[in-house]
Amino acid sequence: MSANDSPDRPAAALITHDKGDFLESLDAGLRRRGLGFAAPVIVWFFSLFSGRGAVIAVPYVFLLAFFLIPFFIVLKISFAETALAIPPYTGLIEMVDDGFEYYLTLKLNLANYLTIFTEDTYVRAYLNSAKIAAISTALCLAIGFPMAYAMARASESIRPTLLMLVILPFWTSFLIRVYAWIVILKTEGGLLNTFLISIGLISPDNPLRILNTEWAMYIGIVYSYLPFMVLPLYANLERMDLTLLEAAADLGCRPIKAFWVVTVPLAIPGIIAGCFLVFIPAVGEYVIPELMSGDNVRVIGRKLFTDFASERNWPLAAAVSVVLLMILIIPIMLFQRQQAKLQEAGR
Repeated sequence: MSANDSPDRPAAALITHDKGDFLESLDAGLRRRGLGFAAPVIVWFFSLFSGRGAVIAVPYVFLLAFFLIPFFIVLKISFAETALAIPPYTGLIEMVDDGFEYYLTLKLNLANYLTIFTEDTYVRAYLNSAKIAAISTALCLAIGFPMAYAMARASESIRPTLLMLVILPFWTSFLIRVYAWIVILKTEGGLLNTFLISIGLISPDNPLRILNTEWAMYIGIVYSYLPFMVLPLYANLERMDLTLLEAAADLGCRPIKAFWVVTVPLAIPGIIAGCFLVFIPAVGEYVIPELMSGDNVRVIGRKLFTDFASERNWPLAAAVSVVLLMILIIPIMLFQRQQAKLQEAGR
């Protein structure tokens, strides 16, 4: 035992010391064997699986297993070609025998991406999905902000109850909730039409026709994703310092002006988070347009399902998925980079 490893030292300190010695020895051994270029990566990998590094490694392992690896599999399929096989696509790397030697060839098929950007069907589906998601996000914000504001200004004794009521729909299956709205909105025998007929507002011969229209689709999307807007807004507004509103009132600011000048700017982080949480899943929504809008609405989610399941064109469906992911991720990355620059400038 070295002088530094005295029995009086805590066990955690000894473990940390031994870990440091091991990593230093590993780094030196790799460099002696000519692997200096890979030494930092290997040492970092081993450092993750002990002590504090193991805790930090958990989210990275999760992202690697459930995001990066599946994404690269889909990306690989998007450059393949369709084939009458199981699975129904060709490989990217092929062994070629020209009679004299064997060699490997890499075949990247770009026709799938050219189809997406040149065929009007896909372009319109992307644009229509973005339009539907934007309108749904705006509706969720218009409805969710007053709800979150009322929850944040309610007495502390009833806030948990209000919060539970917002979360309560998540206790039921998403599909069951969609079918519940179909029962409510359907033309013949629907709960809404039955109620309106019973009170004499509409005639039995002329019921409301909401189901299988864009209105029904927007109702389903807004109802399903409204909690994703309310929760981040509530978390932001609940922490707001109310003395700022009192100071604005003391300076002669009217309540409505104080709302726009003080409350809304302070709620911008919650607004942005809520808009992202609603817009991103709404762009790729498939179930609600399929069940509630009939054949009247073309969205990219339905086109993706058709290519994958009906036409068994997995490479084209994979390319549609990659393009959709890039459309969603790139603006988020640019926004985060801009926010980081603003925070550095504020320091």
